[in-house]
Amino acid sequence: MPFDFIGGGTIVLLLLALFIILSIFLGVRIVPQSQKFVVERFGRLRAVLGPGINLIVPFIDTVAHKVSILERQLPNQQQDAITSDNVLVQVETSVFYRIMEPEKTVYRIRDVDAAILTTVAGIVRSEIGTMELDEVQSNRARLTQKIGASIADVVDDWGIQVTRAELLDVNLDEATRAAMLQQLNAERARRAAVTEAEGKRRAVELAADGELYAAEQAAKAKRISADAEAYATGVIAEAIARNGLEAAQYQIAIAQVEAMKNVAEGAGKQTIVLPAHMIDAFGDAFKLLKGRG
Repeated sequence: MPFDFIGGGTIVLLLLALFIILSIFLGVRIVPQSQKFVVERFGRLRAVLGPGINLIVPFIDTVAHKVSILERQLPNQQQDAITSDNVLVQVETSVFYRIMEPEKTVYRIRDVDAAILTTVAGIVRSEIGTMELDEVQSNRARLTQKIGASIADVVDDWGIQVTRAELLDVNLDEATRAAMLQQLNAERARRAAVTEAEGKRRAVELAADGELYAAEQAAKAKRISADAEAYATGVIAEAIARNGLEAAQYQIAIAQVEAMKNVAEGAGKQTIVLPAHMIDAFGDAFKLLKGRG
């Protein structure tokens, strides 16, 4: 009988120790840095446990969800969209997100990834539909920013933060690509023709400017020559007015002497035949020179 009593007490103690150990095991929760635990009590949200050691009520509170808060990347998605100028394009998107409030994520949405992909697809189609093809291709950064802002507004109710939403590529179907290539070649040909025409026009303008400059220089030379002749005539006229006919005869005689000097200096000229009036001219010149001396 005493043996049975001792044995029964020992069993009770063992059970009590086991209960205490199990309570400690169930009541203490160590949460990793990269996770958050969602705790429920009788099926209702009780608390969200952050990283570190946390205490809950054993047998009453239970960890219903262990949610990773690491950044996630959704699979790249390709989808069709139509621009405002009715061009069919195929765009490829990439989305990165983090779960910031697990209590919203686990109770408001069933499949987070599918919900985000569907939301992104709708926003991308909507944004591209307001832009022309040239704007989509040239303003990809602005389009990416608008898509990211629109997604952030939608997923905020799910406790999610979209860290990056990128528009990776914009592709065209073969028919549209061929038409655009033809248009590009036509535009290049037009620019080449315009450049050639402008070059020819510029060449004509430069040639005209050259001819005008040459004419101006010729006119200027004629004007200078005329001014020189007028000046020489004025000097001679002034000399005649001061010295009378003798000065004029003196200038003529000097000119004749110079002319005969040039003829005499020519190669192969051994004999010079002078007209009678030329001899008289030399005489007049010598007389005038003598008189001036």
